[in-house]
Amino acid sequence: MGEHAPAPDRHIRYEADDKPPLPLTAALGLQFAILTIAGIVLTPAIVVRAAGGTDAYLAWTAFAAAAISGVSTIIQAVRFRRIGAGYVLMMGTSGAFIAVCVTALTQGGPGLLATLVVASSLFQFLLAAKLSLFRRLLTPTVAGTVVMLIAVTVMPLIFDLVTASPPRSAAASAPVSALVTMVVIVVIALRATGALRLWAPVIGIAAGSTVAAFFGLYDFDRVVEAGWVGLPDGGWPGFDFSFGGAFWSLLPAFVFVTLIGAVETIGDSVAIQRVSWRRPRAVDYRSVQGAVAADGVGNLLSGLAGTMPNTTYSNSISVTELTGVAARRVGVVIGISFIVMALVPKMLALVLAVPDAVVAAYATVLLSLLFVVGMKIVISDATDYRRGLIAGFSFWIGVGFQNGVIFPEYLDGFAGGFLENGMTAGGLTAIVLTLFTEVTQSRPKRLRCELATSALPQIREFLGQFAHRSGWSRAMSDRLDTVAEEALLTLIDAEPPVGSDALRSLRLTARKQDGRAVVEFVAAASGDNIEDRLAVLDEQQIDRPVERDLSLRMLQHHASTVAHQQYHEVDIVTVHVDVPASAPREVS
Repeated sequence: MGEHAPAPDRHIRYEADDKPPLPLTAALGLQFAILTIAGIVLTPAIVVRAAGGTDAYLAWTAFAAAAISGVSTIIQAVRFRRIGAGYVLMMGTSGAFIAVCVTALTQGGPGLLATLVVASSLFQFLLAAKLSLFRRLLTPTVAGTVVMLIAVTVMPLIFDLVTASPPRSAAASAPVSALVTMVVIVVIALRATGALRLWAPVIGIAAGSTVAAFFGLYDFDRVVEAGWVGLPDGGWPGFDFSFGGAFWSLLPAFVFVTLIGAVETIGDSVAIQRVSWRRPRAVDYRSVQGAVAADGVGNLLSGLAGTMPNTTYSNSISVTELTGVAARRVGVVIGISFIVMALVPKMLALVLAVPDAVVAAYATVLLSLLFVVGMKIVISDATDYRRGLIAGFSFWIGVGFQNGVIFPEYLDGFAGGFLENGMTAGGLTAIVLTLFTEVTQSRPKRLRCELATSALPQIREFLGQFAHRSGWSRAMSDRLDTVAEEALLTLIDAEPPVGSDALRSLRLTARKQDGRAVVEFVAAASGDNIEDRLAVLDEQQIDRPVERDLSLRMLQHHASTVAHQQYHEVDIVTVHVDVPASAPREVS
């Protein structure tokens, strides 16, 4: 019961805290930036062209998107105070905003778009600061479902690019170029080890571009005509402070899509932690809070600059898993590369000249890995059938909306068309179903006390009454007492945050779920994570006294599962306790 088997080491060459050689860091950072910059620039281009915008505004939005993506990528990697994840999370323009941004430009122009982006970004700062309040709503099940739906949303566009050959070119030019790219990347990734695996994407794209150049698909004229250094001719578009009907009608849609983007960021920040360490670690929700806050900073800067909002790019996870390099230094180099590319049109043109089919083939490999990462997140969190049902049902709802087969005659164009996006529709479904399960659960019993051993008699009395009302035996009541005592001692033993000498308070909740007890301890933030300590409990620790592990071992023995979520403001430990099989029930 509750045993934790040591997990095998992952094939990570450089962990997040490691410092790879400078040449390798620079080469990988530039490689990732080159492979991502096209998506960052092309997304605002799609929006501006669809809304009938000017070339001057298009040039400005592309420059601003690349520069702000660079700044926010650096913030994610470096982590300034509580802003930033502290991992390699590439930032770029958000495809989820395409529909609402086109509507804003059509109804009010660039000024209205800028005002709406700034207003909606403020919601992300609130979400980051109070993420613990939304923990039951924005669960790993919701986040993993959204990550899987990212692939569903993007892959139809990718398949079109893979198979579509440009006019006046051989019919097989695009498919052949894409096939060569995919074969080279997949073969190297499957068979190569060491440094060669790091270069699988670049080698594959280089091979595909060479074949494409043979068919005349590589746009050499774009590279020749581009300047070397300079800023765009178009200027800053400014704001629209009229706050008319268009602003108030579009603000709810912008806020909701911002929420969906935040869920995507939560999913990405959870996933990047799972692929950045050799030994599995518990998810650090302080890092998740930092990622959402950095996302908000990026959106705020995007609004101030008059361009599209940005978000974390999920290919950060698949690229990290593909190369085995998760060092933060790589994220800094990526951000610097984005900024340099924004200021060097020639370099930007060199990347944008890569044919669509080659870029699409590379994206196919990354999205395949990303889908599996999202699936793993859902599976690890689906401890009961409810979460599995939420994930499966929401996923297929997202697929249905993405393909326009769910009541298209009624929902077409609703709220700017944001439900036409599978990630948005599926994510909303997962959130609504999660909220429904929380609302319909039995009301938990609550107790407030000090986080101290002197509170043990009060806690024992509280849990004894809870066990009696639930119709459980004396053996179950004793088990709850033991679990509560050991969890309390473990929390007290956890290293307190620096500069915090005040006595910490404890909020205890207990509820009955699926025939077992769920006990939750909420206390002020500490330093150690109980899940991580349980993971290494069976390893030999010469410099650690056995007495320090006694409470952990007792907790591990009596609890079926232990989850520790650490936020900046609170620690939340959730313990599931099964009813002893041989213990008779009390008759009320």
